[in-house]
Amino acid sequence: MVAFRIDRRSGVAPYVQIARQVEQALRLGLLMPGDQLPTAREVVAATAINPNTVLKAYRELDRAGLVEARPGLGTFVRRSLARPGAAADAPLRAELAGWAGRARAAGLDRDDVAALMTSVLDECFDGAPPGDPYAAHHTDSPHHTDHTDRPRHTQHLHHIDNADHIENADHTDHTDEGTG
Repeated sequence: MVAFRIDRRSGVAPYVQIARQVEQALRLGLLMPGDQLPTAREVVAATAINPNTVLKAYRELDRAGLVEARPGLGTFVRRSLARPGAAADAPLRAELAGWAGRARAAGLDRDDVAALMTSVLDECFDGAPPGDPYAAHHTDSPHHTDHTDRPRHTQHLHHIDNADHIENADHTDHTDEGTG
């Protein structure tokens, strides 16, 4: 059974978080074809989100062909995303869990660890996945145009700062302009 966790500070819609967590469980082999997902009522009780949010997540998973709703019975896994040999990843998972424990003991919080992991993953896996809005900003990219000496993670953060600035500029209150 999957136990959902909703991070209300993440800026990611709760239905997307639920769908991602199901996909992660499918990828890790924690959910297999035929397994039943928690009912909307169970998810609502555990997470205090709207039942329609749960149903929206399940519909998205259904559209992706990962689950199927069986009226009166529930929602069931249709197919797995686990690759062959996923069970052999247990030693890697244990090593990663140990590292995460050391990171936490060193004072890093969840967001710090996530940022560090994202940085390392970006460095380890050449190129960005299809559809990555930051693909042109990866130093591995042949289209990379920032030729500064800044470290790679600083370049990525600089891009985010610029994007936030642009986005926030659209929300600037201009009510006092032109009045006097």
